[in-house]
Amino acid sequence: MNIGKEILFFFGALVAFNGFILSAYFLFFTRKKYLTNLFLGSLLLALSIRITVTVFVYFNNALPKTYLQIGLSSCLLIGPFLYYFLKAGIHSINKIPKTWKYHLMIWFIAIFGIGFLFPYQNYPVLWNDYFVALIFLQWFSYLFISGFESRILLQKMIQHYNNTTPAEKWFGMIFLGNAIIFLFYFLGFARVPFISCVTGCLSFTFILYLAFSILLYRKKTDDLFLLNISKDKKPDPKEASILAEKLEKIMLEKSLYKNPNLSLQDLSNEINISSHQLSQFLNNNLGKNFTSFVNEFRINEACKTIVSNDKLTLESIGYDVGFNSKSTFFAAFKKHTGTTPLNFQIQGFQA
Repeated sequence: MNIGKEILFFFGALVAFNGFILSAYFLFFTRKKYLTNLFLGSLLLALSIRITVTVFVYFNNALPKTYLQIGLSSCLLIGPFLYYFLKAGIHSINKIPKTWKYHLMIWFIAIFGIGFLFPYQNYPVLWNDYFVALIFLQWFSYLFISGFESRILLQKMIQHYNNTTPAEKWFGMIFLGNAIIFLFYFLGFARVPFISCVTGCLSFTFILYLAFSILLYRKKTDDLFLLNISKDKKPDPKEASILAEKLEKIMLEKSLYKNPNLSLQDLSNEINISSHQLSQFLNNNLGKNFTSFVNEFRINEACKTIVSNDKLTLESIGYDVGFNSKSTFFAAFKKHTGTTPLNFQIQGFQA
């Protein structure tokens, strides 16, 4: 290599190494464990693997084809990690939903399954003619839905950049940085003149040093991971109706109300919205607080049990439906039905 290529190689390798360090920081060493940290760290890890392979293969074509396979396979994770990073931040999701886990598991199975059955070393034509195209199509698809998910944020950045919060700028820049990386990689694989995959490698610095500069020069970084674009947005009647049906369905199907320790955060995690959004919906759309909402399900279940089963004591029925004390059960029952459990039981037997 000449001196120019040596400098380029050193710079690319340094960027990749820093990417691994920053990835480890977000995954393991941040003071507060936000879900966005997990996906940002995973995103940087996938990008760093892709960049590392690009640098070493670009400057040494004699490397085993397995390196190319690893680099291309890592691209299948960049899109999903970016999408879930944005979605977790925008909707203030703090716990990974099961559907997300299954979704990511499918891609991991695909990476290892295809890699084992059709290794690049033995099937270079299959990879170059078909798999590469599918990988870029998948990457672009996730980039597209990530853009759609963050459309409000991006629109605000374009129209009112000076009024955006640090978190909004942080999330927006990470999305745009990923878009630039994808563009240069795609143009490089498409063999556009004067552009190679190493250009995509160098564009990775856009995200990397943005992250470094913000983390090093900001005394407080927690606000960067607390993005909730829609927290003050009241759902329209159709959305409210869907959310109400979803709430009722999950409460009944899983009998969540029977858990005496059920919290607002637990319920919000079940339906994949923030606790703030759920509280706002209950108050503004249903006209009740969280406790009243849950107690309604408990009292309705208690009424059915009282009428259908005369073997159980009223106190045991209260515990069975989710109340943690007799007094709380009796008070909630009278508030909801206008009578005491005993009177309700007598009236039920007389009827």
